[in-house]
Amino acid sequence: MIEITYFGHSSFLVKIKDQSVLFDPFISPNPEASSIDVDALRADYVLLSHGHEDHVADAEKITKNSNALLISNFEVASWFANKGVEKYHPMNHGGSKALDFGKIKYVNAVHSSTLPDGSAGGHPGGFVVSHEGGCFYYAGDTALTYDMKLIGEEFKVDFAFLPIGDNFTMGIADAIKAANFVGTDKIIGMHYDTFPYIQIDLEATKKSAAEAGKELILLNIGESITL
Repeated sequence: MIEITYFGHSSFLVKIKDQSVLFDPFISPNPEASSIDVDALRADYVLLSHGHEDHVADAEKITKNSNALLISNFEVASWFANKGVEKYHPMNHGGSKALDFGKIKYVNAVHSSTLPDGSAGGHPGGFVVSHEGGCFYYAGDTALTYDMKLIGEEFKVDFAFLPIGDNFTMGIADAIKAANFVGTDKIIGMHYDTFPYIQIDLEATKKSAAEAGKELILLNIGESITL
């Protein structure tokens, strides 16, 4: 069993055993997440899918406050190292890394990746996280891609964090296909409703998922669930 807490947009804190793994922290610039005290957040690991500000905005502060290990692609990890983040680990596509709570694999994503100051952020990615109790997929920002089928062939995915906001990423129709590709019926939605470009019809989205036989989990900011 793992505990998942949602901090808005694409940011989740996942507790696996006694370890806390934070994904893509974009909290303080998000007015919808004003109830979250970023200064009080602690994590053992901070995983960044790519360099866009709406995925890395609070990474430096939280990493330094927590003495956490920051993990991302080479360009993003190096950028944070130059900002004084002392604990970092660079990865690239297809690579795996064993950690205290299990193992992560950095997998392909189809998107763009520019850091907040305009620096090149390398190629974006997602993470497949394997742990003693199971496996999940954090897609990051991505289009639907056949590479997701390789995830389904290699791993038994219990659930997937998938973007559903359309316009910049997959919408719900492609997210359903992505869930099929990786072999799960459980989707945790992300990257929707934060900005006007990614506003969605929630009821229509829920209906589409239900008709496809998928469990779509849409969390409120600050809400936690156990899976």
